[in-house]
Parts: sequence; structure tokens; C-alpha cells
Amino acid sequence: MSAKPPCVLGIAPHCGWAAVVIVGGTAVAPRVLLRERVELADARLPGSKQPYHDIEGLALAAARARLALFEESANRLALGALRTLTAAVREIGAEARAAGILASSGRVGATLEATLGSHALIHTADGNHFRDALGRACMTLKLPVTRIPQKALRGHAAAARVGALGRGLGAPWGADQKSAALLAWLLL
Repeated sequence: MSAKPPCVLGIAPHCGWAAVVIVGGTAVAPRVLLRERVELADARLPGSKQPYHDIEGLALAAARARLALFEESANRLALGALRTLTAAVREIGAEARAAGILASSGRVGATLEATLGSHALIHTADGNHFRDALGRACMTLKLPVTRIPQKALRGHAAAARVGALGRGLGAPWGADQKSAALLAWLLL
């Protein structure tokens, strides 16, 4: 029995959700196998879409406790979504071998207190909250993760080729899907 051909997950995270594009084939002839929007914020947990914004202004101990709830929720949702997607690619005859997560280019606060003291750092922390949950899910699934900042990504390959990858798939095939596909292609 031969091994299933490899594929790679490209992930473009946002606050509360992520675009995931799974690319198989080869570096010369990549093919989009699957693309999904995965939800990472629990609608039943108010504030989970922008967790650092939600805890801004709370006492540090209360902020840590609430943030722990948000992290547990995001971790659970990310793992469930990626398990579902990796099972789906196995059903179509491929095997997920790696993942790429678009990284932030924003500054990161050294401590929670420092982060909550700067609105700009809060924005970066909100995005990184979901990037980290997705990274932990990949580790649990034994998928090596590469993080590349959005700004550096475009320099690696031709955008026109990525646009062609999505031709025939229908909507959505916007900037998020193209970036996620490009990242997966690079890692393929």
C-alpha cells in the first residue's frame, strides 16, 4: 500500500476566525484540495472574539482568569476544526504533513500588564491569541508549523499564480484565501 500524497494547511487567522486553504500536488503543480472558514471564538462566551479588548481595564488577576477561559475555548475550537479538516483531506486521499500560519508583524508586549497598557499591543495580542491556539492545535496533531509574516509572504511567489489556483472554485477566493494558499504552496 502506497503512502497518501502530502498536503499542507495554509492558515490566515483573524480575530475569532481563520481562512484555511489546504494545498496538495507538487511545488510545480499545486492544487487546492480544500478551503474553509473556521470559527475560533465561541458565540456563547462574550468577548471571545477580541479577548484582550475584553479584559482591558480589569484588575490583573481578573484579566488573567478571564483570559484563561478565552484560551481554553480558542484551543478547543482550533483543535476541533483542524481535526475535522485533516480528516476530510484523508477522505479524499491526501495526508496533512505541515501547516503555515500567517504571523503578525506587530510588536508584542513583554507582560500582560504591558500589553493591556497599550491599545496597539492589545490589537496584536488579540490576533496572536488565535494564532497561538492554531499553533497548539497543529502541535497536538503533529503538524510542523511555519509562521511567516504577511508582509514577507508576497515576496516568495507570484500572486498571479496563486490567483489561478482558485479559478473554478467560486467564492470566496479573496486575499485571505490567496495568502493562505500561497503559504501552503510554499511549505508544500
